Amino acid sequence: MAELAALEDPKIRAVNERHGDDHGVNLTRLRAVAKRLKTQQDLARDLWATDDTAARLLALLICRPKAYARDELDAMLRGARTPKVQDWLIGYVVKKSPHAEELRAAWFADPDPVVASAGWALTTERVAKKPAGLDIPGLLDTIGAEMKDAPDRLQWAMNHCLAQIGIEHPEHRARALAIGERLEVLKDYPTSPGCTSPYAPTWINEMVRRSTPSTTR
Repeated sequence: MAELAALEDPKIRAVNERHGDDHGVNLTRLRAVAKRLKTQQDLARDLWATDDTAARLLALLICRPKAYARDELDAMLRGARTPKVQDWLIGYVVKKSPHAEELRAAWFADPDPVVASAGWALTTERVAKKPAGLDIPGLLDTIGAEMKDAPDRLQWAMNHCLAQIGIEHPEHRARALAIGERLEVLKDYPTSPGCTSPYAPTWINEMVRRSTPSTTR
């Protein structure tokens, strides 16, 4: 904890706080600490228990994802207070857990929009990698009906799912584009030069363009 405190940078904290994250540690330096520590599940649990954001991010880098029980992961998500911790918990731990599909189904329709957004994030993973068994037309129905007025975190996750459907599933692409164009979610989101807009129609078309081999005469 003393080492993490020494890595604190007020400028980084100021930037992070604008995004809802209450830590000021450069993530490259945090990853260097994790690389030195390697996997240490007991230490990971102790770091998580501090309730400190930087410590929890480090915990997620050095933990053993398959060591967590289903209910433990559920409690961790519900207790994760900041977006970065939530994102890393899903991306680095839950997605690698044998409980991922069970949690996806449980979280998907949770009344807490942050928990529901985790369910949508796991669904997006399946859309891309294991779509068999998913009701993709049903997902598009839900997105079309609910995304426009969803809270920010949930809206972002649903939008990502919409884009992934359009990118990965040509048979649903026209409908995904039409939903994105009708709802206009994130249409005016500021995008840095060289980055792809999160507006689903732009995102879909750009990724499809990149994956289409160019033809030469």
